[in-house]
Amino acid sequence: MGFLRRNKKSEVNPEPEAPPETGASESDAPGSRESDRSNGPFDSGEIEQPGTGEKRLDLGAFSVPLPAGAQVQVEMAKSGGVQGIHLATQFGRITVAAYAAPRSSGMWREVSGELAESLRRDGAEVTTDSGPWGPEVNGVTKSADIRFIGVDGPRWMIRLVAAGPSGTGAHDGDLARTAREVLSGTIVSRGDAPLPVRTPLPITLPKALQQQLAAMQQQQAMQAAKASAAQQSPQQAAPVDPPDSGDADAGNSSESAERPQ
Repeated sequence: MGFLRRNKKSEVNPEPEAPPETGASESDAPGSRESDRSNGPFDSGEIEQPGTGEKRLDLGAFSVPLPAGAQVQVEMAKSGGVQGIHLATQFGRITVAAYAAPRSSGMWREVSGELAESLRRDGAEVTTDSGPWGPEVNGVTKSADIRFIGVDGPRWMIRLVAAGPSGTGAHDGDLARTAREVLSGTIVSRGDAPLPVRTPLPITLPKALQQQLAAMQQQQAMQAAKASAAQQSPQQAAPVDPPDSGDADAGNSSESAERPQ
């Protein structure tokens, strides 16, 4: 992971924390303090941007370092927008998302409790570990392990999900270690726009990734059109011998066009 240097301005003139306000907005404070982020993740106003030598994925609202050999997977919503970005690593899949949070922060402790309860209702074996930023929720099922790691920042919260095959969810395992490295190197660009608490920060795909996604969608559309045309083509009847007069149940057989795989 590349070295990220703190912005000196953020250390000399820190912005004072605004007092909590009332109402269903970003100012609602769960009552805890911000996570210890001395080793990351960082707000874009706290550090100098990393050099061009580091492989990173810039998603607009936040950017993440890419682990060696990781592949980027884009999950699309039914509406056509981007629903999530996943990093497929050799140890499992890592998903990072950022959300609007109260000024007084502390939202992750509340969210982590909700996640643990949800996993238990789904039948998972749930444990809560102490991580670098606070509680980490680990759920174990018969087929998979899933770990949730969260970090509270200034008016934002990051939630990372690390999912892998059964037996890969150990606190000190390779998947958890890789996930924490990704989280440490994440930079959040929250922006100043007011957003309701827990609103996902919008994802913007890099131009190269947009082009790859458009090409893939075009190819899928062509394949779907070919399959539809094949289904609608008239069936061709196969020639058969005329039935004997005594064979009342005999009839013509036909072959339908085979749908391309």
